[in-house]
Amino acid sequence: MANEASRIVRINGPVVFADCLGRAGLGEQVDVGHEKLTGEIIALDRDTATIQVYEDTRGLKPGEPVAARGEPMSVWLGPGILRSIYDGIQRPLEKLHEQSGTFLARGLSTPGIDLDRTWSFTPKPKAGDEIHSLAVLGEVPETDLITHRVLAPFDVTGSLTWIAEPGEYRVSDVVARVRTGDGERELTMLQKWPIRKPRPIAKRLAPRVPVITGQRVIDFLFPAARGGACAIPGGFGTGKTVTQHQLAKWSDVDVIVYIGCGERGNEMTQVLDEFPVLKDPRSQKPIMERTTLIANTSNMPVTAREASIYTGITMAEYYRDMGYHVAIMADSTSRWAEALREISGRLEQMPAEEGYPAYLASRIGEVYERAGRAEIAEAGGTTREGSVTIIGAVSPPGGDFSEPVTTHTKRFVRTFWGLDRDLASARHFPSIHWNTSYSEYDVSAWYAEHAKLPWAQLRDRARALLKEDDQLQNIVKLIGPDALPDRQRIVLESARLVKEAFLQQGAFSEVDSYCPVEKQLGMMDIILTFHERALRASAAGRPVHQIVSLPVVEEIHRMKEAVPADDLDQLAALKKRVEQAFER
Repeated sequence: MANEASRIVRINGPVVFADCLGRAGLGEQVDVGHEKLTGEIIALDRDTATIQVYEDTRGLKPGEPVAARGEPMSVWLGPGILRSIYDGIQRPLEKLHEQSGTFLARGLSTPGIDLDRTWSFTPKPKAGDEIHSLAVLGEVPETDLITHRVLAPFDVTGSLTWIAEPGEYRVSDVVARVRTGDGERELTMLQKWPIRKPRPIAKRLAPRVPVITGQRVIDFLFPAARGGACAIPGGFGTGKTVTQHQLAKWSDVDVIVYIGCGERGNEMTQVLDEFPVLKDPRSQKPIMERTTLIANTSNMPVTAREASIYTGITMAEYYRDMGYHVAIMADSTSRWAEALREISGRLEQMPAEEGYPAYLASRIGEVYERAGRAEIAEAGGTTREGSVTIIGAVSPPGGDFSEPVTTHTKRFVRTFWGLDRDLASARHFPSIHWNTSYSEYDVSAWYAEHAKLPWAQLRDRARALLKEDDQLQNIVKLIGPDALPDRQRIVLESARLVKEAFLQQGAFSEVDSYCPVEKQLGMMDIILTFHERALRASAAGRPVHQIVSLPVVEEIHRMKEAVPADDLDQLAALKKRVEQAFER
């Protein structure tokens, strides 16, 4: 432990320098000043420690005491994480409000999990069974949607000598005892894990299974994979937050961790107001039953932004180890990078591009590389599978994708959903542009097994159509569409159907907010069928103006709203009407 005489010697905004902390470790958590503000040691130089403080340092004075806690910055793990709303260092905001009122005082400290609440524990193994790391000791109904699996710690392997009977227990109560090579260990439902240390994965699986989001431009053109890393870059007003809300609501994952990192307070207020009343579309239960929120808005201490990302990822990895599929919504990583830039400036480090620290790329890589799909061994030779999918919003100033945060992010993500200001101005949402976006995940085998229509073929044909349309748009700007040959005019009309009748999707529409995979493929099959028949009819001498004015064209425009998700027979009937329209 550190010397009791440790004192503050210098203060530079959220960065504090203290002496006599030489025995404390790098990354160790400390209490700063008389109010015991939470801080973390980020550098050590002989006997002087550099501390970043996660609370407002106004009024702090040199000479005030500093005490090390003897442990790294960690997250409390156990039943009670879901349905909770935390700040960037896992302090429950509801508990802080009870202690301090609307305006939070400094130096407040409360456990990340309620230590007094009891949970209904049901044991899984029995005395005498062999226990290995991450073995399931028991189950707790954490919410109506998620069963919390109480896991053995990573460093525990041995024989189970005792396990608690079914009943009500607090997270700090002993529920099992294991005889290990170092003696008997008592295990509780509560664990702690350092936020900057990734939880190990014994076997990493390839990202081959898509995350079905119900958003056509994502699922059809640029799919995300379970365990993948995705980015949503876009300037102000292009729809990053609404897109992430849609992904949080509709993605077919088990658990959502939503991190509001440095965003405006009114946006986070909207999340805090909406999520508790939103219904999970599959279970009709409140979506908060499988969600935890981390609120760290732009008016909160800037250093806590830097910790909030790691706090959320550590929670997600914990549920992954239970065998759940978790999605992290980080909004926005640009604000997190700005926190790195501010701390770097306070430390007087040599700036790199646009003032960001030289280690920006490595820090971004550290975050996205903690995504992954894993296989965890269970008793009896069986396995369970879990994943962490990271979806990070990026807010480049002026929508400039060449700025450092966006550029470095592209190095570490394999799905890039680029939001376009022109599309947003034209009220085309989601404003994910089909030319600047991409996905490198190969999920074709999953679609071949689970979808009735050939996704890969339909996708390739649609992308070829959009690419040809993009080339023609430059000509149209010069000479207008009427001067084009008939075939190219049909390409323009078919591409317009793809963009307006398929890629455009209403987030607030009761029918079209979510579109299942089979409906997506059926809609695209209809548009491409129209395109092929129109080309044939034009080659046979039918005038283009007659083709584009067919009544069936208006039906194609309306199909996303007119055809319910659970009545796909209507799509089959519409395809027949498209084919019949060209037989007359």
